[in-house]
Amino acid sequence: MEDQLAYLIASVNRQLEEDLEDRLRPEGIPIEQFRILTALAARSGLSMGHLAELVLVDATTLTKIIDRMVADALVYRGPDPNDRRKVLIYLASRGTALHIKLDEIVGDQQRHIIDRLRGDKAEILKGLLRDLMMG
Repeated sequence: MEDQLAYLIASVNRQLEEDLEDRLRPEGIPIEQFRILTALAARSGLSMGHLAELVLVDATTLTKIIDRMVADALVYRGPDPNDRRKVLIYLASRGTALHIKLDEIVGDQQRHIIDRLRGDKAEILKGLLRDLMMG
């Protein structure tokens, strides 16, 4: 199976996610919540559908995660200014502060990965993976 590209990508992804979970665990934040904080830090006021696409979870799962994050005062729901029937998700100040802290942790993981690849291999790999995503 190690000759299969899809298997290699999935295996590396699993290892990286397990490592990131271990790094985030002391903060009590699952990877999905970190991804949500990151997406909202880049652009607050996202629809549930758009946010679900960005953080790679289905809509039902996202609703449960957002409910938890609202209860923890990390994010909040607000009306869409263009369509009052719709709801957008915004990053709360507590979520912003937590994201800054978590971003340092994730940055450590990123540096570790880059160090393991040595040289310009990390940039080459990112380019190749982006090419596959845009397929």
